[in-house]
Amino acid sequence: MSDVNQTPAPEVQQDETAAMPDPTPESPIAELQRALSEAQDKAQEHYDAFLRAKAETDNTRRRAVEDVSKAHKFGVERFAEALLAVKDSLDAALVVENTSIESFKTGVELTSRQLDSAFEKFHIAEINPLGEKFDPNRHQAISSVESDLEPNTVVTVMQKGFLLHDRVLRPALVAVAKAKSA
Repeated sequence: MSDVNQTPAPEVQQDETAAMPDPTPESPIAELQRALSEAQDKAQEHYDAFLRAKAETDNTRRRAVEDVSKAHKFGVERFAEALLAVKDSLDAALVVENTSIESFKTGVELTSRQLDSAFEKFHIAEINPLGEKFDPNRHQAISSVESDLEPNTVVTVMQKGFLLHDRVLRPALVAVAKAKSA
């Protein structure tokens, strides 16, 4: 009888060991809480990064608006500086006491050269189409006159035109040739 009592004891111990929970694996609730915490941390990181990016975009947009505003406001600054010499020459001509036609003519020629220099520096070109074929993109016909020249040729330039680079600032006002009536 004693043999029967001893045999089941090791089996009971094995069953007790098997029934005890393993301490290393986490319970499903603890695992889900850990995953949730990690996801919340990641979401917070992404939200912070989004806020920084949004703030940087807003700052960049604000700076761009300010830069465009300054460009509009001060865009002609260099051109205006070039025109100051022309203004100085005109003012100097007005204060000359011993005036003669010749001195005025010399002063006007000097001032005109200064203005031409400023125009050249800033790519403002004169349109003087005398004798050229009429171009409606660069010329504005005021009248047409009978002429021995080929029809639609510029006969008279009443007012010169100007280009800024290749864009027409002001078309030349012209009279064009038309065929003589029989």
